[in-house]
Amino acid sequence: MIKAQNIHKYYGDLHVLKGVNLEIKKGEIVSIVGASGAGKTTLLHILGTLDKIDKNTGDSLLINETNVSILNDKSLAKFRNDHIGFVFQFHQLLPEFTALENVCIPAFINGKNQAESEKRAMELLDFLGLKERYHHKPNELSGGEQQRVAVARALINDPELIFADEPSGNLDSESAENLHNLFFRLRDEFGQTFVIVTHNQELADMADRKLTMVDGRIKL
Repeated sequence: MIKAQNIHKYYGDLHVLKGVNLEIKKGEIVSIVGASGAGKTTLLHILGTLDKIDKNTGDSLLINETNVSILNDKSLAKFRNDHIGFVFQFHQLLPEFTALENVCIPAFINGKNQAESEKRAMELLDFLGLKERYHHKPNELSGGEQQRVAVARALINDPELIFADEPSGNLDSESAENLHNLFFRLRDEFGQTFVIVTHNQELADMADRKLTMVDGRIKL
């Protein structure tokens, strides 16, 4: 599913990632932990193709056997929308749109028609326990409900891979626990692979594998 070799990233003179090597199998749930500044979010953004690696000898980033490190911006954007979903700490829902409309946006970007997109969005919202919330705007939803809408949005194009960056960091303990259990339900139901950056030790320990980053490297 993912094979990263010799991944480096600089921001100016700051060497954030220092030769990361990583393999993640299809259907795995992998957590990434470490102190602030260790490079967790930078690695997640690179694996999710939101940021690019700094080219070095012997480096590559393969996702589904596609070397995404050599794709141009247009091809990379299409690959991302077709294969990857994202869940962030702050749900990033558009306040002027309903839950249903927010979920549909990536499908519209992907060229799917309105009827098809809305049907799939409703199926996902139903699955996530939001059947009565189709037409509610974000400010009419609880924090946990908003995050579940964000999860539905991440799933709308049926991506094989979901990246989550502190997904429960803005939730109360009950909502956080529900979200954590949801990730495992989704993996079992739809077969997605999850890569989760978190400071939540309970979520990190639930994962199939827990990777610890220290000073820009994965601790062996």
